[in-house]
Amino acid sequence: MTLTWDRVRAWRLSQQRLQQRSPKSRLLEVVRDVCGIHAQVQYSAELQVWARVNGASPDDVRDALWEERTLVRTWCMRGTLHLLAAADLPTYVAALRTHDRWWKGAWLRMIGMTEKELRNTIAAIRASLTARPITREQLARKVAQKVGQRGRQRMLSGWAEMLKPAAFEGSLISGPPRGQSVTFVRPDRWLGKWNEPETDRAWRDIVRRYLHTYGPSTREEFARWWGMQPAPAGRILKASEDELTEIDIEGHRAWALSEDVKGMQAASVRAPVRLLPAFDVYVVGTRPRAPLVERRFEDQVFRKAGWISPVVLVNGIVGGVWQHERREDRIQVTVQPFRKLPAAQMKQVREEADRLGRFFRARTAVSFTTAG
Repeated sequence: MTLTWDRVRAWRLSQQRLQQRSPKSRLLEVVRDVCGIHAQVQYSAELQVWARVNGASPDDVRDALWEERTLVRTWCMRGTLHLLAAADLPTYVAALRTHDRWWKGAWLRMIGMTEKELRNTIAAIRASLTARPITREQLARKVAQKVGQRGRQRMLSGWAEMLKPAAFEGSLISGPPRGQSVTFVRPDRWLGKWNEPETDRAWRDIVRRYLHTYGPSTREEFARWWGMQPAPAGRILKASEDELTEIDIEGHRAWALSEDVKGMQAASVRAPVRLLPAFDVYVVGTRPRAPLVERRFEDQVFRKAGWISPVVLVNGIVGGVWQHERREDRIQVTVQPFRKLPAAQMKQVREEADRLGRFFRARTAVSFTTAG
């Protein structure tokens, strides 16, 4: 089976809700369909929803997190914070539990603990949390009462050395912020129910979700997206081989869900211009990078210290970068296209900027500069 990169990009755009935005009533469905929203930076997470959902506001995301509890914020793929549909969290945790980095010598030496001490600390975190949000400092004090002061010191580390493994074990998720302080809750108590599937079933579900959104994909690409070594990623994919078809994309061989192949073949290769925020999951999750952004522009998108720039998306390809800044009563949007945009595409950029203004409830002004 063969496909062109144009068709693959078109398919991915559609699955990412970037071909056509979804109505606000389907906000939760959109988060599920893209396998979670990267949420290391909260405003970026809200803008990723804005890029895919008509009329979405920051309050819609925050209400889903803290009032309706239909979304959760937790450490997930690649050990980074994501927004996930609350109903999907047990499935992701069933797979995250298989992550063994925490129990290996290098990690234990770095945190200065034995495996037993780490497991006891995670158990203490779980026992200390309820549906009532508490700050990290409050949680650290509770943990120290159970395991001693070393656990408290590690709890307060900026590297989240205790928090990530606790999240991977399903013992901790973010709670609503309290001023400038973060809070945490225990997910089964916060959500009121917890139905965790068997590990094999969870992996099959995650493979299907991933390939339906980011496919076709190789084992290496799946491994990078999840945050694991290629060998176990290959075994996980092989367990679903009865549902997969190998695709040749202009010489690049990868796996797709068999049921998706016809849709990929028929995908429209034209798409509107989109402004995507920093760390957008479409940019983070798309592999290989060559069909996404020209090599000579990569360092303007994938920057130092793991920063991923806001991008101008033109037919699924990165056509430039952009930034926004609040200036008194307006939002200044500065666009740096990699090459001159036709008038029609510049008009679409301005329309996107107008939408951004409505999101922030402010007027917008747009300027175009040459990318450095």
